[in-house]
Amino acid sequence: MPTPRAPYPAQFRQQMIELVQAGRTPAQLAREFECSAQSIATWVAQAAADHGKPSRGKDVLSSAEREELARLRRENRQLRQERDILAKATAWFAGKGEKTSNGSTNS
Repeated sequence: MPTPRAPYPAQFRQQMIELVQAGRTPAQLAREFECSAQSIATWVAQAAADHGKPSRGKDVLSSAEREELARLRRENRQLRQERDILAKATAWFAGKGEKTSNGSTNS
């Protein structure tokens, strides 16, 4: 099984983006620098999204949008957990209240 590669350094990714913007294709760069053409294309699309430029037929979130989406998903998960805990607590207290009110009818 091949060992996973470490992520490409930010400086390398930026150089690939600049070369594509200068007219080179991701396939040419992939052959020359021994990396994936798909990776280069993804970096270019992400850079375009980060600068507010439309990408070619893909909806790509900017880095800020991606961070906000991750934050909102975490918040949503936490709120669901809190709701579930409160629902269980409410059910528990409601069940406990019925037992207590039925048992104290000696007056």
